[in-house]
Amino acid sequence: MSVAINPRRLHGPWNDGYALDFHTLQGTFLGHDEYGHARSETTRPPVGDLPYRLKYKNDQTAVAALVEVIMAFWKNWKLPVQALIPVPPSNIARKNQPVMAVATVLAEQFGIPLCTACVTKTKRTPELKDVFDYDKRMEALKDAFTVQPAQTSGKNLLLFDDLYRSGATVSAITELLKSQGNARSRLLAHAH
Repeated sequence: MSVAINPRRLHGPWNDGYALDFHTLQGTFLGHDEYGHARSETTRPPVGDLPYRLKYKNDQTAVAALVEVIMAFWKNWKLPVQALIPVPPSNIARKNQPVMAVATVLAEQFGIPLCTACVTKTKRTPELKDVFDYDKRMEALKDAFTVQPAQTSGKNLLLFDDLYRSGATVSAITELLKSQGNARSRLLAHAH
């Protein structure tokens, strides 16, 4: 399965970073359902639809499709990575964690260590998709993560997440990887 992508370079405190495409292309608010949840009709690019299917429809076939797309992009990016770090989830109650599912297979396919203990969450945070102000996002993320310098010091690390919106989460983690984790190089990849 070949999925079209439109890579975008992401600017932030990392050395290099990309999102494979936008999360959504268009959204139309349709109103609220009987439970008070906002409903919308959303148009996503093909690669943006894969994390959505995995996260909200529990479509496990999306993992293989995402890994295939990311690996094809990776071969052109040619990064010297010594560990892949998945961004810890904001919703720990979710049975299947999409970022972890994709990161696990990516690490296996790339032949690099998956470092789930390199960055850990120290407090609950709101799902940032519901927080629109960047400063409020950063406030919610203050002291939300810790880094294990013994596992990150001097290494080239790839920080992986499924959604890039404002960059608040990955900026906070990257700053910790620099200041406390003594990482040599911090790279960033996003599915969309």
